[in-house]
Amino acid sequence: MAKSVYDFTVKDIDGKDVDLGQYRGKFLLVVNVASKCGFTSQYKGLEALYEDLKDHVEVLGFPCNQFGAQEPGDAEEIKSFCTLNYAVKFPLFQKIEVNGAGAAPLYQFLKEERPGILGTEAIKWNFTKFLVDRQGQVIKRYAPNDKPEDIKSDLSKLL
Repeated sequence: MAKSVYDFTVKDIDGKDVDLGQYRGKFLLVVNVASKCGFTSQYKGLEALYEDLKDHVEVLGFPCNQFGAQEPGDAEEIKSFCTLNYAVKFPLFQKIEVNGAGAAPLYQFLKEERPGILGTEAIKWNFTKFLVDRQGQVIKRYAPNDKPEDIKSDLSKLL
């Protein structure tokens, strides 16, 4: 049984294993992202947050195609889209599922630790965000319409 986010290994956008324990001591903002969503412009705010706070905060982007098939591309297409359109430098990971029987173990953990409104664990849409503290514990869940700028304000209070 995982006790923190640091207990997970995930695959980056290039298919390499990444031990999340390497982020120990930093805050994490874990986000399920999509390239063709109404919230896709949040990439800009997520990258700005990352650039401003990268000494203390990592943004981890997990592409997901479960909501309106809004992330149809393969890894190369996703990486290219993020780089060309939003100059994304924060880490991106392989496309995953966040709900259902095929949900990635990391997302099963995140949802159990911080259920949504009325205790529902399901991710409702793209750009749901989880804030993880320096010890790997999930401390807050943000809705898709919560802007990165507002989260930056929360993080600034914690730093």
